[in-house]
Amino acid sequence: MKQHLKSAFGRIAHRFVNGVTQMSTDVVGGDTSVEPALASLCRQAATEGIVLLRNDGTLPLAGGARVAVFGRVQNNWFTVGYGSGGDVKPPYRVSLMDALGEVDAVHVDDQLASAYRVWCADNVPDEGFWAHWPRHFEEMPLTAELVAGAAERCDVAVVVLGRAAGEDRENVLEQGSYYLTDAERHMCDAVMARFEHTVLMVNTGNVMDLSWAESYGDRLGALVLAWQGGMESAHALADVLVGAASPSGRLTSTIARRYKDYPSARHFGDRNFSNYVEDVYVGYRYFETFAPDAVLYPFGHGLSYTSFSITTTACDVVDGEVRVDVDVHNTGVHHTARQVVQLYFNAPDGPLGTPSRVLAAFAKTADLAPGETQSLQLGFAVDQMASYDDAGATGHRSAWILQPGSYEFFVGSDVRSAGRVGSYSVEELRVVQQLEEACAVEPGRRFDRMAAVRDAEGGTRLGWEATPERTVDLRRRILDTLPSALPALAADVVWRLQDVADGNASLEAFVAQLSLEELEALSRGDLRMNSPLGAPGNAGVLGGVTESLRRKGVVPVTCTDGPSGIRLSEHAALLPCGTALASSWNVDLISELASEHGREMIRKGSDVLLSPGMNIHRDPLCGRNFEYFSEDPLLTGRMGAAVVTGVQSQGVSACPKHFAANNQETNRTKHDSRVSERALREIYLRGFEICIAEAAPHTIMTSYNKINGVWAHYNHELVTTILRDQWGYDGLVMTDWWMQPSRDPNFPALWDSAYRVRAQVDVLMPGSTIGGLRRGYDRSLLRSHARPEGITLGELQRTATNVLSFVLVSRPFTTGRVTA
Repeated sequence: MKQHLKSAFGRIAHRFVNGVTQMSTDVVGGDTSVEPALASLCRQAATEGIVLLRNDGTLPLAGGARVAVFGRVQNNWFTVGYGSGGDVKPPYRVSLMDALGEVDAVHVDDQLASAYRVWCADNVPDEGFWAHWPRHFEEMPLTAELVAGAAERCDVAVVVLGRAAGEDRENVLEQGSYYLTDAERHMCDAVMARFEHTVLMVNTGNVMDLSWAESYGDRLGALVLAWQGGMESAHALADVLVGAASPSGRLTSTIARRYKDYPSARHFGDRNFSNYVEDVYVGYRYFETFAPDAVLYPFGHGLSYTSFSITTTACDVVDGEVRVDVDVHNTGVHHTARQVVQLYFNAPDGPLGTPSRVLAAFAKTADLAPGETQSLQLGFAVDQMASYDDAGATGHRSAWILQPGSYEFFVGSDVRSAGRVGSYSVEELRVVQQLEEACAVEPGRRFDRMAAVRDAEGGTRLGWEATPERTVDLRRRILDTLPSALPALAADVVWRLQDVADGNASLEAFVAQLSLEELEALSRGDLRMNSPLGAPGNAGVLGGVTESLRRKGVVPVTCTDGPSGIRLSEHAALLPCGTALASSWNVDLISELASEHGREMIRKGSDVLLSPGMNIHRDPLCGRNFEYFSEDPLLTGRMGAAVVTGVQSQGVSACPKHFAANNQETNRTKHDSRVSERALREIYLRGFEICIAEAAPHTIMTSYNKINGVWAHYNHELVTTILRDQWGYDGLVMTDWWMQPSRDPNFPALWDSAYRVRAQVDVLMPGSTIGGLRRGYDRSLLRSHARPEGITLGELQRTATNVLSFVLVSRPFTTGRVTA
């Protein structure tokens, strides 16, 4: 899209910042075709992600209704957020007015629409530049005469508001971001004063303040949360407005009445660090336990155009599995629709306080006609209800614990309405899994965290306790687990990677023959984005980045940005944002969409899609929340697994990100996420763990931030102890694009890439050290190898083995696509 910058400074900043940080390239091909199956699935996913928050019967719009549409976003539609996760070049753009113009069921007032078209054409929004994009667009001033005339001609008003945020661009507690502008409030006031029926639609990727909507009372007929749904989002919303589809989206994050009600509110956005004081009480876990009255719309909430009954027919525990059978019945008379069923548990308190509700399983029905019933079974392992003891309160530090007592189960359509359906009793404390301490809070940086305190009457109040601090000697842990070098081969032995694939040589033998220079090359990507070894506009290339490696059959593997689409120098489908996908609560649909998207990856030349985004909605102001799924780790993990399974079903690869605790954009490359080991295990790592167990992603990307003082791309305990040793992950781990220079405090002979390789973060992407500003590549790896206590040959070979194991399953290798 053409940039409209307001000053010479803006033009210079746009050229420099986008060139260095965004590395955006122009379209070099004119192909705007999209496979019909992919476009159809994008539309269905966008439709199922739309959340109807309130409705008095105004929706769906009656056949033949005369509709007045207010708000400039009707023309300047937000299809996705900003940054690498949204900068896709879609083959077409459809505004809401374009979509409504294709619908015969309603009549859009052309006089009002024309006024908006003319004004928008004369007031083109400034699209800004990297990290300086607009969060909203200025509204057209409304005259009393314009509103009154529309009210005389029309039966119902539709008011559209829009918001956007993105990478390096937080939302803020200001008008035009989290809050309404004066012009937007005036528009709502003026419209609802003249119209008997008004629909308010919020087109956004992030939660914004909605408390003001309550002030309109019965004058507000319906409130729709239209997440940024990609290139088909306007069509999807039009389908819902006219009743061609009944809304079936459900909230994946709690909407509170006030920002200050969120438990993270006082500990978000600091440039240096954030204390995760809410601990495991994130989102609904906090609100349902401590502050139910602060909730405007609860987690899992969403309305339909019909009504449903959910009847539990059985609740049993069999062979360590909780199984709940339900019948879902469409009790309405007019609309076919889908329903989401949610199963929660409540764990008993003991030494470890627990939230009053935790999501355990969910399912979505097929389309049910009026009077139709579908039976569903929801299930999960009893061990899934364990809590993590990071302080030794139960006598078992760093262990997953089932505390004794009654575990109760609740079923419903959201966390608040779910009713009790059964229970399971644990007679005595049971250690589900004993682990090793990892990623605990650094000594001297402990803080007080939230804790549940039960009173004698069975009530719950908010208490506080100190976070446990690190006790492990990391240096000793690393020295005890350093790998040995592989046995050297005869000098005249030369293996090609195909020999490994054919079973004529072991991967160890192939790696043993590699020179130090070749081992170093495998530990980094090509030196820049848009590598000539990959499709134009690629994010980077890894694997066969040198001629000597390619002569041995190591192919280059191309990575492209995601998760909202394939970011290349050509047109590609723009998918619904992560929050929209998760709001569908439809795992099978998301997997099917991702599978079709994998086919597009093949057509466009993408081997690895840097997707899905799996960080937690810790705070509603996080600019990148639109890329992520939910405040809940189970929903996040299941959705992430659906994306990975779908993409990898086509022989290409997915790369879940950002591992881990990347929950703000402010100073993200230097910010320290200070978080307890328990909160990490139960909240911020749990989604990744589920995704790995269910979908086995070929690659994973670390995050920019520090976790308790150690950058994720250097974090041995995060990547080696937890990810590889405890979870059993055997895939490739790459950095986010570039990394911060640092020296290992435990091994001064390690710095930068040597520090990284010791942690088993295999590949520095795209290959230079600092933000693309340094030319050439980081030479720390081989320089460290020459020093006492420097990086060892065994570690270099271990990383090469991780990389080559991935190359062997990558599409370029399995299809014989070799670049010499």
